[in-house]
Order: sequence, then structure tokens, then C-alpha cells
Amino acid sequence: MSTAASLPRTATLLLLLFACAAGLSVANVYYAQPLLDALAADLRIGTARIGVVIAATQLGSVAALLWLVPLGDRVERRRLMAVQNLALVLALLGVALTGNALALLLGMLAVGLLGTAMTQGLIAYAAAAAAPHERGRVVGAAQAGVVVGLLLARVVAGGVADLGGWRAVYLLSAGLMLVSGALLWLRLPRLEVAAARPPVGLTTLLRQQPVLRRRGVLGLLLFTAFGLFWSSMALPLSAPPYALSHTAIGAFALVGLLGALAAARSGHWSDRGHAERVSCAALPLLLLSWAPLAALPLHVGWLVLGVLLLDLAVQALHVTNQSLILAAAPHAQAQVIAAYMLFYAAGSGLGALAGPALYAAWGWNGVCTAGALVSLLALVVWSRVRRPE
Repeated sequence: MSTAASLPRTATLLLLLFACAAGLSVANVYYAQPLLDALAADLRIGTARIGVVIAATQLGSVAALLWLVPLGDRVERRRLMAVQNLALVLALLGVALTGNALALLLGMLAVGLLGTAMTQGLIAYAAAAAAPHERGRVVGAAQAGVVVGLLLARVVAGGVADLGGWRAVYLLSAGLMLVSGALLWLRLPRLEVAAARPPVGLTTLLRQQPVLRRRGVLGLLLFTAFGLFWSSMALPLSAPPYALSHTAIGAFALVGLLGALAAARSGHWSDRGHAERVSCAALPLLLLSWAPLAALPLHVGWLVLGVLLLDLAVQALHVTNQSLILAAAPHAQAQVIAAYMLFYAAGSGLGALAGPALYAAWGWNGVCTAGALVSLLALVVWSRVRRPE
């Protein structure tokens, strides 16, 4: 099947399948975050050490970006998706049935590995199946599914755990992934594997792909800013005068979801040669978002506005970045996606580590000041390396 005809504009259901499958896959990486207290109590893991559950999942994600995701350029993608999906179902069942801490950590490592491989593999799959003039639109739609899965994972996990315990979360996810895998096997277009090429190392890939270098640095900075906010937001909201519950704090993810879904349109604009214009609008918006976020002590409504602007800017840039790097490397899409997501992971990790530390030292103003400075740096970097349209 030719790639140009694989995803015609009328193939709405196939595009929806890509988005839903990517969202379900990425959610597995984040389900554990609101469940740590339940995991600690059930498996007798000390509160001070329960963070290793998240660390194991993230370690699996990095391993997937380094080793599994690039396989999509050298192995028939549909078969690769089927094998990874089945392995993910088994990993989820293993986590749900685990009886000790070591088995849980190994299971979480596997969930992070396979959940990330499925998510990024599906984005690369969608890009490879799309016609070149629609690649940005298709990537934007798939990325919208990822954002929905990422933001709603915490809400869904908390609700299901309240009804049936934390193990029910992973049993439910295993069932959903089984259904998703069957639909992917039945509906995904068969794509020819490109002529065998030796795998390209990260250093070589960065040297050969200037677009990847420029957009990777931007991705690192914007997700550092993103991580700064989301890793520390709960701290002022859970303290007086707000003292919000975890459920109420998690509801702010729904606000971010609105902005992120609106940003999916940026892929369509990138297809029409407006990627730099999208960046020119999104980067100042990212910087501006920290003004209402910093106004949280005045009224919680300012936080709602800030979250909307922050997620709109970050996701618009994220989709634009992916559209550009995929267009620049049509024969190595899985490899460039994996390389770009390493920048994403580094930025997210840096922001997640720095956010609570900044809050402990300088309060909410310290977090917002750091976020604004990182956003300003991203704007400066883009202005120095941008290419005229």
C-alpha cells in the first residue's frame, strides 16, 4: 500500500484509532502516580522509597526510546506493534497480580518500556502512513491522543482505584490494550519496510539532522518549563488557604486538556509551511502564561487561565517540532522520534526535579520565575536558529 494513499483525508476512523491507541498506551506510564500511597501500603514499601516505582517506569521509557522505538525503521511496523502490544498486556497483568516490591518494580520497568515503545511507535507509524502534505495533521491528531491519555491517566486511575483498588486499574488497562491491539492488527495499513539501512547512532543522527538539533533543544526547554509547573502545582493548592483534595487538584488536568486539544491544529498549519509562524505565536504565549500562573495567590481563577495558556503553547510547539523533524527525515522517522523524545524526557525530568526544590526554597514565586526564565530562553534560542519560511 502506498504511503500517499494510506491515510486519505476521509480516513477519520483510522486516524481516531491511532489517537485512541496512542492515548491508551501512554496512560500506562502514568497510572501509578496517584496510586503510590496504595502501592506502599499494600506491598509494605516505605513511603520514602515508593518513588522508585516512578523511577522504574521512567527508566523503562528511556530504554524504549534508545532501543525499541528505532526498530520501527527496520521491522515491519504492523507486526512489531502486535508483538509489543501483547507483551504490554502481559506486563500489565504481571503488575496487577504482583505480590512483592521486586516484582512490582520489574513490572513497572516493563510497562514503561512497552508503553513508551507503543506510544512513539504509533506516532511514527501514523507519520509513515500519511501523505507528505498531511503528515503534520496526522501527527497532530495522534499527539492529541497522547495528551488526552497522559492528562486523564491520573484522573482515571484515582477513580478506578477508589472503586476496585489499585490492581483493578491495571486489570482494566490490560483488557483495553487487548482490544486496542486487536483493532490495530485488523485496521492498520500494511507498509513496506524501507531498504535495510544500518542503525544510526544518536550522535550521528544529530549531526546529520540540523532540524532535529534545533527542535530538540526547543523541546528540552519547553518541557523543562512544563515540568516545573506540573511537578509543583499541587504544593500550593494542597496547602492553606486552598487545601484542595487530590481529586480537585487533578481536575486542573482537564483545563490543560482543552488547551492541548486546541493545539492539535498546529500540525495542519505546519503542513502548509507555517511552522515558524506557529512557533512565533506559541513561544511568547508560553512566556506570557507565567503571569497568570504567578497570580495564583490572588485567586485560583488565574491558575485556570495560566494552565490553559501553558498547555496550548507547549503542545502547539510539541506538535510543530515533531512535524518538522519527521518531514526532514522521511526514511528514519522512528529514529528521529526516539531522539527527539529523549530531549523531551530530559526536559521533563529536569523540570520535575527542580520544581519541588524551587518551591521549598523560594515558594511559588520561585517556581514561576524559573519557568518564565526558561520560557524566555526558549524564545531567544528560537529567534537565533529559526529559518525563514
